[in-house]
This record gives sequence, C-alpha cells and structure tokens, in this order.
Amino acid sequence: MTQPASCRSEQRNSGRMVPNLALDGAEQMALDALLLEECWRSEQRSPVIRFYQWRRPTLSLGRHLRELPDRWHQLANDGQVVLVRRPSGGGAVLHAGGLTYALIWPMAPRQGKKAYAILNNCIRRGFQQLGVSLRSGDHPQDAGGFNCFARSTLADLVDEDGSKRIGSAQFWQHGHLLQHGEIPLTPPVTLWRSLFKSPPPQWHPKPPSAQAVEDALMTAFKKPWPGLEWISLPISAAERVDLQTRAPLYRVGASGL
Repeated sequence: MTQPASCRSEQRNSGRMVPNLALDGAEQMALDALLLEECWRSEQRSPVIRFYQWRRPTLSLGRHLRELPDRWHQLANDGQVVLVRRPSGGGAVLHAGGLTYALIWPMAPRQGKKAYAILNNCIRRGFQQLGVSLRSGDHPQDAGGFNCFARSTLADLVDEDGSKRIGSAQFWQHGHLLQHGEIPLTPPVTLWRSLFKSPPPQWHPKPPSAQAVEDALMTAFKKPWPGLEWISLPISAAERVDLQTRAPLYRVGASGL
C-alpha cells in the first residue's frame, strides 16, 4: 500500500503545506477530510496546513445543521450560492471574498478546549503582525444559530469593536484534529443579506489582503511545532482522484453527511 502523500518521509520530522487551491466547495471539503484520514492512517502523523479560496460563492453547513431556511434552497436553485456540508461542526458560513484555513493536527490536546486556545493564540499573533488586535468571543461554546458570524464563542476571534473576524470549527477522528476557519475579507453584501438578513462584518478602514493574511498565519501556525521543517507539497494525482470520488458526499442532499 502506498503511503499517503501528506505523510511521506521526505523528512521524518516535517509538516506539510498544501499550496492554495481554488476548487468547488464539495471538493474542498473532501480534500480536508482526505488529508485528515491520511494522517491518522500514517505512522508519521505529520501536521498539515493549507489555505484556500472557493470557485463560486458557497454556503458550508456544519455537520449537524439540518433544517435550512427555504430561502437558502431558493438561492441555490437560482445559482447564486452552492450548498455543501462540512465535516466540521458549527453553523452556516458563506465563503466568498474571504480566506479559509484548514489545519490537521495529529493527536491534538482535547482537555478544556486546549487545542482551540493554542491555535487561537497563533491566529492572534498572526493578526498582530497585520496591526489587528483580536480576542476570544464570549458566547457559550454550544451557542447555536444558522449564521456562524451572528455570534462569537470562545472558539472564535473578534476585534476591539466586538466584530467577529475568524470563525473556527473542529472535527475529530481517531484522536486527530481537523480545524476549519473562515476569515471574511470582502464578502458580497447583497448575497450575505439575502442569506442571513443582516449586514456582513466590515473592516475599518479596510481589510488586509488575502495574501497578507495567509503569509502571517502560515508563520504563526508553525509555532506549536518548533524545530519542525515544513515542506510545500501539492496534492498528488491519486489524491485528486480520491477527493473527486468523495466530493458527492459533501453536497447537500447526498448520503453520508
């Protein structure tokens, strides 16, 4: 059996950085789930970081979010948004004009939301490099609601004005963590209002660029693994075939999720 690309031994003590890929929503979710599975199946169990954007405006739904407003289905039927289901939890997130991160952390700590705390500290440090001060949200961890950005839990980060800047969610498999996060930068105002009946978060005076955020967070996310060498490794041909095979599972209405 061929060892997964995400954990091949170019370096025994190495992490993998996957270059930014613009795929459709179901393919993005399938790839994240695949990378998580590759790592827990591998003896090496190397961490993986990737940032990505979306080919079309996409509404991703937390794995337990089932009853959806009729207007979301109508907007999907009209071709204004694509609906997909995330492997991670939480509410609904609009992916358009923003930056998404996925981090796979082998055998991450689970006690007292420690993994969230460690990674949020990394994100805070990254945004400090961009001149943006962030803090944790203050709603209960199990706070519900359709719109992920309508409230902020301890898993999320808000700015000095209380505006939510990063929403994060987790999925655990065999003790390994997949953490998703979305950073809205220039979300489409009309579509956001149509989906959530509220305005999108606004940056003052203006948002940082997606590339600046990616560079800052890529550096910050390496902090929990000092001394680890990070290798840029694109997805392989076999991984691309696998993610396309899995992608239908993440489309809303498909079986499995």
